[in-house]
Amino acid sequence: MNIAYYYRLLGLKPGASFAEVKASYRRLARVCHPDVNPGDGQAKDKFIELTQAYEILLKQMSEVTDTELGFETFSHPAPEPTVTPPPAPAPRKVKIPPLSPQDRVLKQSSYEQLRELLKNKRFPRAIALVEALRDRLPFDPEVRQWQAITYQSQGQHLLKQNQSEKALLYLQKARRTDPHNRRLCLEIEQDLNRLGINTF
Repeated sequence: MNIAYYYRLLGLKPGASFAEVKASYRRLARVCHPDVNPGDGQAKDKFIELTQAYEILLKQMSEVTDTELGFETFSHPAPEPTVTPPPAPAPRKVKIPPLSPQDRVLKQSSYEQLRELLKNKRFPRAIALVEALRDRLPFDPEVRQWQAITYQSQGQHLLKQNQSEKALLYLQKARRTDPHNRRLCLEIEQDLNRLGINTF
């Protein structure tokens, strides 16, 4: 099949940019992904066809770029197609004002209290403490991380107690609080999968 067919398959005109190809593939792949359409053979075939078109177009774009730059085509293998959502944008660099001596003492003592509360599974108290600290130190990235971990801990505790709906709320809050923490987001994804929620 010719290249124009693959562009048409992705709903694009020949010569579309890399960004357009990628965006169109992701949009269409989400609609016919097998996880979204379990047992639908037609959707699965469409997904496979879209993925092949995407890979071929990316390979062709890579070869064109390499030829233009004078490099061998094997120096840039075609990227693996992905159907996961794009990563969250990098956090903007904000200049964080230095903590006053009183705030440093408050932060340290709050951290010790928070550890003790989490260790003893006193999650409502831990959440109240870390939310108050975040109100006091809104730009502190460590405090934001502690807050996300506290929400996640409460969510995991509720999961063990078979309180799925409440668990989901806290896990989503944790992800929203610290979306750039890749490890935390991966753990939350695993927790959501235990709830049977597909994060595709």
